[in-house]
This record gives sequence, structure tokens and C-alpha cells, in this order.
Amino acid sequence: MTRDYVECPEVAGKTIKALKLYEDDTDGCETLIEFTDGTSFSSSVSYQPTFKGTLFEGGVGTPKIIRDYEP
Repeated sequence: MTRDYVECPEVAGKTIKALKLYEDDTDGCETLIEFTDGTSFSSSVSYQPTFKGTLFEGGVGTPKIIRDYEP
């Protein structure tokens, strides 16, 4: 079962001092939130390349899939 979100109740009600967005071409992006009480919250999204392959028999109509390859 996958989770659609992660809840962070410890940051509720804090006052934001600064919000910074960082982009990284190799890893994705990061959001940094600095709060007025001296704490900070960091969140990142990483892009992991994936690959897959398919062996199929083409021709007229829908291709016949012989095998899917995925790690």
C-alpha cells in the first residue's frame, strides 16, 4: 500500500521567516522553510531514472506482448 502524503504536525502553527526553493539537475529539487523560532523544515523530491523493456510482435493491429522486463 502506498501513501499519498506524509503528515508533519510539528510544523503546524509556526510562523515562516523565509522560504527557499532549490533546483538540482541531478537530484531533483528541495524546499527549505525557515521559521521565526529558529527551526527549519526541509523537503526534497528526487527523480530516480527508471527503465523497462518490452519484447513484442508487431504488425497490423495491437502488438502482441511476449514479455515485459522491469527491474
